[in-house]
Amino acid sequence: MSQSSISYLWREPKAAEGFSTGVSLHSHTNQSKETLDFIAEMSQDFKLLQPIMRWAENRSHERTGIRPNYARSYWTPPLTPKLAFDLEQDQIQNLLQLPALVSLSDHDDIQAPLLLRNVPSARHIPISLEWTVPFGPTAFHLGVHNLPSADGVAWQERLAAFTAIPVAARNPKLLTETLAELDEIPGVLLIFNHPLWDLYRVGADRHGVSVNEFLALNGQYIHALELNGLRTWKENSEVSTLAGKWNQLVISGGDRHGIEPNANVNLTHASTFNEFVHEVRRERKSHLLFMPQYREPWKHRILQSTLDAIRDYPHFPEGSRTWDERVYHPDSNGDMRPLSTLWRDNVVPRVVTVAMRAVRLMGARPVSSGLRMAWSDTGEMRNALAELDA
Repeated sequence: MSQSSISYLWREPKAAEGFSTGVSLHSHTNQSKETLDFIAEMSQDFKLLQPIMRWAENRSHERTGIRPNYARSYWTPPLTPKLAFDLEQDQIQNLLQLPALVSLSDHDDIQAPLLLRNVPSARHIPISLEWTVPFGPTAFHLGVHNLPSADGVAWQERLAAFTAIPVAARNPKLLTETLAELDEIPGVLLIFNHPLWDLYRVGADRHGVSVNEFLALNGQYIHALELNGLRTWKENSEVSTLAGKWNQLVISGGDRHGIEPNANVNLTHASTFNEFVHEVRRERKSHLLFMPQYREPWKHRILQSTLDAIRDYPHFPEGSRTWDERVYHPDSNGDMRPLSTLWRDNVVPRVVTVAMRAVRLMGARPVSSGLRMAWSDTGEMRNALAELDA
């Protein structure tokens, strides 16, 4: 029988007492490649943006000879693996007064934990990634945590090969076989990340049908469904209901991309990640703790995360200090390069500078405080809390 429980630190300040460790799951580093497709999608959703987008694209082509290619371009989060690890560890140690276990899971990539294995304070970090799994008309993200060290690179390559299979050649049995093989590894933890987020915009109904079909075929190999720290109260309460339907545990996953630490963590009696996996997989226990930042209005938090991505950080390591060093775009030969190297005379165009200042203004007081009040979702939070607690 699955036993999930949920606490909220702002309601229960002593919630961590009696537990041995805090666990941070699902956060990203500058090794993650994040798509820019959303920019093109925004121009479709907001018609007023279309002429602005076309003008900006034409200006770019005139000045650089390069027309924006959103499908191939990507951005990387600002934090290096070490900075990301320290951020998550410090929150648990300082706010909860517990030792921390941190699993970083970049998109389809294990480079961050491999790099951290050479850092004494992080040498026991699990080898983890967030796997993009095409399924029917959409794709899902699965947290694959604690891969065997000796086989981590081989598994990354194998999972990437599956993701790259063309639609016409996809075989659902191959996915099930792969998940079953991962499940056979005792220390591996498989989490269905943000299962109800229609990330690929196929429509809520089609997405919901695909989620249930996926769980019908593969649910026996999934160890928990994620309540996501960057999704809404309403969506997470619906995930909780979905978990009950499929007799699944719910588990934390902050999905941090910026510099705010994960908005939820797990509390455990385990002292190692292997012991934590055993607690989830074999004992079927999971205790989530939502952190104070999750109480903030969702739209405000999304804005802040976006602003984190486009801020400059002069004290960060070289190559990750300015926003245009963290955005990659194909050059005139099709080779991927930091956007900072594509500006004429290495000078950011004035129109871009003005646009960035306007967006950053939304995060400055008093504008930020006004938006926080306007976006307050107290009613939704109250209703979702009741559903989650139930």
